[in-house]
Amino acid sequence: MKKACFVGFDTSNYTTSAAVCTFEGEVIANIKAPLPVREGECGLRQSDAVFAHVRNLPGVCEALKDAVRPYQVLAVGYSARPRSAEGSYMPCFLAGQAAAQAFAAALDVPTFDFSHQDGHIMAALYSSGHMDEWMQRPFAAFHVSGGTTEVLSVTPPEEAFSVELVGETEDLNAGQAIDRIGVMMGLQFPCGKELERLAEQYCGALPKPRICVRNGNCNLSGLQNLAQTMWESERDASKVSAYVLSFLGATLKAMTEALDARYPDIPIVYAGGVMSNRYLQSVLAARPNTGFAEPQFSADNAAGISLLCRKAFLKSNPI
Repeated sequence: MKKACFVGFDTSNYTTSAAVCTFEGEVIANIKAPLPVREGECGLRQSDAVFAHVRNLPGVCEALKDAVRPYQVLAVGYSARPRSAEGSYMPCFLAGQAAAQAFAAALDVPTFDFSHQDGHIMAALYSSGHMDEWMQRPFAAFHVSGGTTEVLSVTPPEEAFSVELVGETEDLNAGQAIDRIGVMMGLQFPCGKELERLAEQYCGALPKPRICVRNGNCNLSGLQNLAQTMWESERDASKVSAYVLSFLGATLKAMTEALDARYPDIPIVYAGGVMSNRYLQSVLAARPNTGFAEPQFSADNAAGISLLCRKAFLKSNPI
């Protein structure tokens, strides 16, 4: 008799993803195909993203078919919206929904829908090693990416997470700032990895970052302006990159301190593609009860969706 597994789909604005986890909750496949972005551009229009997902999904599903061949799929989950909030919607998630429902219909198994943000939080919990422990109590999550910079108070799910927004950016998202500054310096979008590599090469002094954090919320548009001025005057990509990460690290630390003032000693997990940066992790890691995901589980992926699918199925089908 075949062992059981659960499948997840996620079609964010930049990555087509599918994942598989076992009945016991181990992620055994984390399949990802990036969406192409033209040189010099900082992102994709939704219509282009949907088209790119449609082109990526056949290859992703072929890899998924091979991954589940030794298993019996019990249910399929998918990201249906960016966040668990009224009115949260992006057309790119329709591609993953269609693929998930077709995949499930062919196997005659149920589907469960979640938010993209829920998937990020679950993947980060899993990768950080705190999933079983922190899923039993309220915790906090930072979701820091190209599309989101939010601080959330999280109640563990019966099926999906219950979240309360307690901090956010009031202008640019952290990933947006990184990509805009990186593209300005001639880097290829997405710019996070290359910007991190450049920052590691810089050994000089940096200006003290003039961050703006009030009541747990931040402003990041000033970072783009400061980085542009530094680039135009010095043309030193490694210095600009190091300054960008210094600024973001100080901002995230101040937002963490604001969170601690409101919820002392609460466990915090940092999720989202920006949080795969090792420098940013080093700034925040000294705090107790803090967790980070490995890069493959920080950036967009469907692993968290497969794990949430498992939890939802077992709740409705207790064994």
